[in-house]
Amino acid sequence: MPSQRSQPHILAPIPAFGLSQVFRLRPGADPRPVLRELQDGFAVDWGVVGLGEPLIRALGATVPGLRTFPALSGPGCTVPATQQALWIRLCADDRSTIFDREERVRAMLDPAFEIEDSLDTFRYHGKQDLTGYEDGTENPSPQDSVGVALLAGEDAGLAGSSFVAIQRWNHDLAFFHSHTREECDAMMGRRLEDNEEIDDAPESAHVKRSAQESFAPEAFMVRRSMPWVRGEHKGLEFIAFGHSLDPFEQVMRRMMGLDDGIVDALFRFSRAETGGYYWCPPVTFGRLALGRFL
Repeated sequence: MPSQRSQPHILAPIPAFGLSQVFRLRPGADPRPVLRELQDGFAVDWGVVGLGEPLIRALGATVPGLRTFPALSGPGCTVPATQQALWIRLCADDRSTIFDREERVRAMLDPAFEIEDSLDTFRYHGKQDLTGYEDGTENPSPQDSVGVALLAGEDAGLAGSSFVAIQRWNHDLAFFHSHTREECDAMMGRRLEDNEEIDDAPESAHVKRSAQESFAPEAFMVRRSMPWVRGEHKGLEFIAFGHSLDPFEQVMRRMMGLDDGIVDALFRFSRAETGGYYWCPPVTFGRLALGRFL
């Protein structure tokens, strides 16, 4: 079963606290000794590890379906690419545990990797975005999530693995809340009070732009996004797992109006600041299965 070979936090509920970090490969460094250390020393219940195409290429290898995050431009909106070599998301029920795990992971990685970006995240009122609207409403059921998020097949190095798309969105909450409740509902396409979709919402409503079932084939993803606050800035780290990167890209292109010129209302109060694709290797005997690269 793919789920028995996957990193547990891909399908696990959103934790109370998270720490999302991306790393670049040090010039001239050989990543293999560090990956051996990570394979032996990273406990899979600590979080999720993802390898980017720059790291896979540095190893002289390929992962079918993995590519670099594309920078996109639409009518009045942009999505940047900030692709790096390695992504690690630590998960825990308290911030102290996150700190302890971070210290151990950074010590493992230091000979070959240096930190590019780090973002503390947290669970907000259950599953809400900082706007107050529920996030991830259209996630597949736990039973369906396995087929959506994980690769199947006979290849022991790929079965149970997953692709992930990551973006940091920065919200202008003051602007958002300067609108009436009805206007906010129209931007989101759902009513805040009961999370029900609004049938006659504008075509620019976020729900209509990102409706995963409206694509052919359907563009379902397993979302594990979490809010963040950094000084005066705040927003949502969007994290979506899938057995392919295509669904995310299809939805993102429609949100940006690249299909029909209608831009998602989300861009009225939020902007994407980062973007990366990573491959999350499977697990064998309770350890990250990185042997194919070592």
